[in-house]
Amino acid sequence: MQPTQIKLVIFDWAGTTIDHGCFAPISAFIKAFKACGVEVTPQQARGPMGLHKQDHIRSLFQLDEIASQWEALHQRPWSEDDVKQIYETFMPLQIEEAKLYTELVPGLCASLAPLKERGIKIGSTTGYPRVVADPILMSAREQGYSPDFSMCADEVPAGRPAPWMIYRNMETLGVYPPRAVIKVGDTVPDIEAGLNAGTWTVGLTQTGSEVGLSVSELEALTPEEKQQRLQAAETKLKNAGAHFVIPTLEGLSAIIDQIEAGSVPYGC
Repeated sequence: MQPTQIKLVIFDWAGTTIDHGCFAPISAFIKAFKACGVEVTPQQARGPMGLHKQDHIRSLFQLDEIASQWEALHQRPWSEDDVKQIYETFMPLQIEEAKLYTELVPGLCASLAPLKERGIKIGSTTGYPRVVADPILMSAREQGYSPDFSMCADEVPAGRPAPWMIYRNMETLGVYPPRAVIKVGDTVPDIEAGLNAGTWTVGLTQTGSEVGLSVSELEALTPEEKQQRLQAAETKLKNAGAHFVIPTLEGLSAIIDQIEAGSVPYGC
């Protein structure tokens, strides 16, 4: 197996580099639907996590429990106009909620330091539109995290699982081929986007939406409960095709070592 040099790692935001447990989008989705008379549970709101936010809303409408609530309240099935209406309600809520959840995940900067020492560039993608992402970028920068490039879902023809945000990172940062790139994220659409782009993919469990817990909530679990949640998240990301799945970003350097040593088959 011919060794591959990793030149670029592209990270997701909420649940991967900030917002441990990925809470900001959940709160905004629940509030947006509630404003239109529909109750959405946190578990339902998390289901399509990783998609463009308008696609996320459409996916929620496709759940029988939510569709039936809407039809009972409005005396008609939901439509694309309703998706747009919820999205317009959602956006100002999302801007404000996202500002409350900008804290870096524990150990982020320490985990990225070895990558920077190797000359690896740091990219980022997010399902957030630019108007939501800019305040997050500013807060992250103040905390010591500043990717070399960031791309938002509203700046490409389609968000995840389409590969366009990844390709824009590669184009802007001058990195190719795809096998020289790793996509890191905590959701199935993150993994699917990486696979569609032809990159390596790394799933993250402990800080992400699949586990869905804050630092304090995670620490309150028994070892058995924690392992059960981590295992369920790992299984879901592996089933989505992730090349690797790790609990935290501390394990990323070891993965890069394996790839560059040629000990892992590309495209597995």
